[in-house]
Amino acid sequence: MDTIISLSGGMDSTTLLAVAIQEGRSCLTIGFTYGSKHNQFENEAARLVSQYYEIPFRLIDFSSVSTHFKSDLLSSGGEIPEGHYEASNMKQTVVPGRNMVFASILAGIAWTEGVGEVWLGIHSGDHAIYPDCRSDFFEAMNIAVIHGTDRRVCLKAPFLEMNKISILARGKQLEVPYWLTRTCYKAQSIACGKCGACQERLEAFRINGMDDPVEYER
Repeated sequence: MDTIISLSGGMDSTTLLAVAIQEGRSCLTIGFTYGSKHNQFENEAARLVSQYYEIPFRLIDFSSVSTHFKSDLLSSGGEIPEGHYEASNMKQTVVPGRNMVFASILAGIAWTEGVGEVWLGIHSGDHAIYPDCRSDFFEAMNIAVIHGTDRRVCLKAPFLEMNKISILARGKQLEVPYWLTRTCYKAQSIACGKCGACQERLEAFRINGMDDPVEYER
């Protein structure tokens, strides 16, 4: 095994896994239970995606830690905002330090398992709202991981300068099973089609001339 993939069960991380597999990498996928409203649905999607690709999947639970964080994305927070994914109200879905925590845990597991690379699905569409998805964060976090593991592990973010539209175009070439993925932020089994995450996904499918295979409320 040479690569750990942070797999949320969404479009981006699923495409990331497909890219790694195409490159001939031996992968382990890891998801997190951290108390988000959509957590049970995205983790089930991650499990199904890993099963589809015949890749081992692990689920890490740190939901007790997230009770100390404030965000509308969490079960303890307010309603998930609706509208465009770059609208200012989407900042309500920021979970403080989430990707910093994820990356640290993943790097620790990689070190333990003797795995050299941790791949993250962060992309440019998240830069406006989420500070721990931006290039400066990634570069700094990668330096911290490299030095913190005595150069045993590094982070990779192949989609860092891509948006969801171009990620989907790449996934189309790889025949990614998007019908298994979960993007919606709301606590419901059927995607709402109205939150920022759904809006960004639907826009990507529309621009790529593709039909989204998941079910929506509207």
